[in-house]
Amino acid sequence: MSKNNDELFKNVVSHTKEYGFVFPSSEIYDGLSAVYDYGQLGSELKNNIKTYWWKSMVQLNENIVGIDSAIFMHPKIWKASGHVDGFADPMIDNKDSKKRYRADNLIEDKIARYIKDGKSEKADQLQTDMDAALAADDLPKLKELIELHEIACPVSGTRNWTDVRQFNLMFSTQMGAMAEGSDEVYLRPETAQGIFVNFLNVQKSGRMRIPFGIAQIGKAFRNEVIARQFIMRMREFEQMEMQFFVKPGTEMEWYAHWKESRLKWHLAVGTPAEKYRFHDHVKLAHYANAAVDIEFEFPFGFKEVEGIHSRTDFDLSQHEKFSGKKLQYFDTVENKNYVPYVIETSIGLDRMFLLTLCNAYEEQDLSTEEKQDSRTVLHLHPCLAPVKAAVFPLTKKDGLPEKAREIMDLLKLDFNLQYDEKDSIGKRYRRQDAIGTPVCITADHQTLEDNTVTIRHRDSMEQERVNAADLDTILGKLVSWKNLLS
Repeated sequence: MSKNNDELFKNVVSHTKEYGFVFPSSEIYDGLSAVYDYGQLGSELKNNIKTYWWKSMVQLNENIVGIDSAIFMHPKIWKASGHVDGFADPMIDNKDSKKRYRADNLIEDKIARYIKDGKSEKADQLQTDMDAALAADDLPKLKELIELHEIACPVSGTRNWTDVRQFNLMFSTQMGAMAEGSDEVYLRPETAQGIFVNFLNVQKSGRMRIPFGIAQIGKAFRNEVIARQFIMRMREFEQMEMQFFVKPGTEMEWYAHWKESRLKWHLAVGTPAEKYRFHDHVKLAHYANAAVDIEFEFPFGFKEVEGIHSRTDFDLSQHEKFSGKKLQYFDTVENKNYVPYVIETSIGLDRMFLLTLCNAYEEQDLSTEEKQDSRTVLHLHPCLAPVKAAVFPLTKKDGLPEKAREIMDLLKLDFNLQYDEKDSIGKRYRRQDAIGTPVCITADHQTLEDNTVTIRHRDSMEQERVNAADLDTILGKLVSWKNLLS
């Protein structure tokens, strides 16, 4: 990460706390590593991203429905899915700093430094060697690469490493009235399994016909050892997942379909296309026959925000085996039963939240020959903006606050608004720019005469005079989901 990008990311993180988007969890007790709370504006932005995803997946697709499965599930589910035996990361410890790192992350950081220094051949070779080691689960080879490329601990600066070993990421707890005799259960590390075990419930109750999908938004938990890059990697996070059940043999067609469809969803909010790329998996998960990540260029480099996987029939077959219950679909056209194949789209909500902020954040220099001026602005799509409009009285006298309140009362049922009468109008504009509010509405003395108000637009800073009676229609068009989903 260059100095400019490093500074940019630090400013984004600072901005999220200053304006009520994200706070460190339990901060008055010195915080809890890799856990964060979403503040008053962050929760609004997060909910708007969820709404955008849900509408695009469930509301616009007649053959996709949504569920909300429990966080606690029978422990055999995680045995069937492979998480108990295989859900682990390759970890390595530095003996001097006593710090633990993911071996692949250390190597990825070295690759990024090679690229930055213009050593592309070294970067390509190291990438190839790491991919081969991961594909073969060759942990000694990963350590060998770390030593060969003289990768040092970021804290101690030494290369005094332990062996690489696997570290299981699942949280476990006890379920029962008494500690003795209670059952060990897990906090779910993903939301997908809740969909798979409800496959027949949804299919039969909803009279669903293949191909069809089941979507879910929910919390997941992973015992991440390394807290990296703010909310990119957390112990408690939220996923937006859709499992699309298809006829065996058609899975690659649907894989290509969802790969294209999901990238369009990302680009619709106005993110530059060059900020995204596809990254095909070299090492496939045990359940997949194809997998690709949609990666976004954050200030700290390209990182995964969404995965599209062809999971074959692994999950349903495994749950059939471990539960002893049939999880098959009867195809009335072919007059036979079969276990469907699955295409998964899985996006990290917290990563999408950070992506949205990084893409929207801008520090603008507005200085002229006459005066020095600047502003920090979030260019959020109006549909995603936490506050849709701010309502101001020009001054705190002459009946203007009452008129502004009257306008706000007419609009606040349909739109999330803020009222502000403190400080100069310019400072109030700057505060709204900083939280991404698309428009500001000002009631002045002319408003008392002809019921017109001034609308000031965030991105252009241009102003226009409109009738207050038209505000409902103007705002409705501005924040309509049709702007994103048409």
